[in-house]
Amino acid sequence: MRCWLAIAADNERSRRNGRPHERPIARPIAGLGAVAGVLLGTVHPALAHSGFDHTLAFASGSFATGFAHPWTGLDHLLALLTVGLWAGLNGGRALWAWPVTFVGATLAGGALGMAGVFVPLAEPGIVASVIILGLLVLTAARLPLAPGAALIVLFALLHGHAHGAELADGATAGAYMAGFALATALLHAVGIAIAWVGRDGIGAHLVRGAGAAVAAVGVALAVI
Repeated sequence: MRCWLAIAADNERSRRNGRPHERPIARPIAGLGAVAGVLLGTVHPALAHSGFDHTLAFASGSFATGFAHPWTGLDHLLALLTVGLWAGLNGGRALWAWPVTFVGATLAGGALGMAGVFVPLAEPGIVASVIILGLLVLTAARLPLAPGAALIVLFALLHGHAHGAELADGATAGAYMAGFALATALLHAVGIAIAWVGRDGIGAHLVRGAGAAVAAVGVALAVI
């Protein structure tokens, strides 16, 4: 509540000074956009020297496969959206730090998965992350930046490991990782935007209700 009162006061000062106010939601989304741009930039030089046919193969192959992976698994999809929701509810530096941390740790986990490093209880941990993140949104839990980031890193390593372990034979590891990292950043941005739009009134209750629904789906995934 104090966060939004501060934003309102900042808006009023900006109006009096005759300057447009930059809404805080633009900062994390712009940051995630920058991450996405870097990811695309890392693979673009390779395309520039490989010809149009190779570009088409890239678009329909490793990168596309990696990009699709977080969207096609319900556990991944819900967890990544909920990270954005939780970051949006906490506001402040968590608004950008937690999603960016998740993307970075996902890449680290993906590298472990590609290397064949065994992670115990990875699949149960992924399902547990869905339940816990849903409950954090349901309760609008506020954590200090560092403990929240530590929890984010743990969950991201598990999700990234699952992505990396499913790298198809013949796929390009760098393009595949760029694809699932970009999808992760986009899903975080969607979650942040939803939390921002529903920050007041009935919208806040709907966001917390979404957290309850995510936790319920997580429980269902655990018992199926």
